[in-house]
Amino acid sequence: MYQRIKRAVFEVIQPAEKGHVASRIFDVFILTLIFISIASVFVMTFNIPEWLGRLLNKFEHWAVIIFSFEYLLRIWTAELLFPELPAWRAKLKYMASGMAIVDLCAILPFYLPMFLPINLLGVRAIRLVRLLRIFKLNRYSEALSSIAEVFRRKLREMLVSIFLVFILLIVASLLIYYAEHDAQPDKFTNAFSGLWWAVATLTTVGYGDIYPITAIGRFLGGVIAISGIGLVAIPTGIISAGFVEVLEKREARDEVKEPPRYCPHCGRKL
Repeated sequence: MYQRIKRAVFEVIQPAEKGHVASRIFDVFILTLIFISIASVFVMTFNIPEWLGRLLNKFEHWAVIIFSFEYLLRIWTAELLFPELPAWRAKLKYMASGMAIVDLCAILPFYLPMFLPINLLGVRAIRLVRLLRIFKLNRYSEALSSIAEVFRRKLREMLVSIFLVFILLIVASLLIYYAEHDAQPDKFTNAFSGLWWAVATLTTVGYGDIYPITAIGRFLGGVIAISGIGLVAIPTGIISAGFVEVLEKREARDEVKEPPRYCPHCGRKL
């Protein structure tokens, strides 16, 4: 009986499969809580009526209780998620997983002030961690899980491309500093000023707060801007290729799970 209850709870709290009404209701309920919770973080930054502030605080208390209960249920049923492991190791493995850490960080800001002497500013800063709840959407959204899978698959290529961009930023910041420091000592005071300019130029944002005025500086600016167009676009290409691979893999998997059906009369694919 105990194992049957645990299995039923596990099936409900896991992302819903087709036809599982209770799991789908649970997913929609948790998603609604997440969206309202994130919206309340923004609403609380406005000058709102006192009654609305009390209402949002009460909602936050209930939301934290529900998220805490969900977190404990997932730990309780972790052995069903990792059936190949002993129960205690399965629980530890789940608690160390990325989504479990996000779940824990989403509820910790509520409990920490109860045990730690934190001033009001500290409490507000810690409660901003509630925004991490938005990452809980990854568990319930196939689109978001696809993004996570793409980043896992292409992590090495992404790191290489980011490293190349970082090298170009460092080189650009030093070159523009030495080219412009004598002409604009108040603008290009050090290499960090050059780094800010390099970031704005490489990403083609161009804030215009600092810019080169010497001939060599303008030449370097043009070269760096053109280099940035190609180099900064590399991660975008890697992610696009990763999405194509993931989508093709999922389509192939769905076709294996659900082979196409054909009309017995005309032979057309249904």
